[in-house]
Amino acid sequence: MSITITPLTGSVGALIEGADLNQPITPEEFAVLHQALVTKGVLVWRGQHLKPDAHIAFAKLWGTPAQNNPLDPSVPGYPGLIQVTKIPKATASTEAWHSDSIYTKVPPKISILSAVVVPHGGDTMWCNQYLSYDRLSPAMQAMLEGLRARFTGLRLARMRGIDEVPEAVHPIVRTHPETKRKALYVGHPDTAQQIEGMTVAESRPLLNFLYEHSTAPDNIYRHMWQVGDVVIWDNRCTMHYAVHDYGEADRCLNRITLLGEVPV
Repeated sequence: MSITITPLTGSVGALIEGADLNQPITPEEFAVLHQALVTKGVLVWRGQHLKPDAHIAFAKLWGTPAQNNPLDPSVPGYPGLIQVTKIPKATASTEAWHSDSIYTKVPPKISILSAVVVPHGGDTMWCNQYLSYDRLSPAMQAMLEGLRARFTGLRLARMRGIDEVPEAVHPIVRTHPETKRKALYVGHPDTAQQIEGMTVAESRPLLNFLYEHSTAPDNIYRHMWQVGDVVIWDNRCTMHYAVHDYGEADRCLNRITLLGEVPV
């Protein structure tokens, strides 16, 4: 088959055509898709209606599926394939710019979503964190070199109603292990709490600036979901934001995340 890759914006994302994900992907095809993902950050397929077995097989091409959170519902008969369903807007931990599970010691490297039930609304946005870093002044890049921040799962803890908040310390600028490009690694103020070695008062203005800088409108792709869509993204060089504007309507996407590396 012939794979066509079409950029979705000038900064992030690409539409993939000519690859049926319900069929085995050849090594040659995977090499093309892999290069597109680590370069563009987000790949989109329309009309795939991905079957669970094929979803799992496709995910394993990219790495090892991450262990489930026992609080997340799985697709019946497919442990490891998580169902992302509607949650109350007031407790939605994903309605903020974030990289998946940045508050864990070894965050996942890649996430894959397949749309099963789609409401009116419920878009997801991504931003390019390579570009966010590249757009910083040389002086700011030099200042950030070696700085590390404490990241917490405070929003997740609120959503789950748990008292123990997970946390980890990671560099603010991480080097992608495959492309060797540098990317900003930040998050919402509830998540990026404090720079190591600084007070909260010293940390907050810089962390806030980097968060807002990353999400400029010209650095964003906004995906309007359709049933059958498949989207894969690289958590090491993107952030994303799940818009909750669909009230009580049903929304269900199947998700697999893949084990990553310790950010450096």
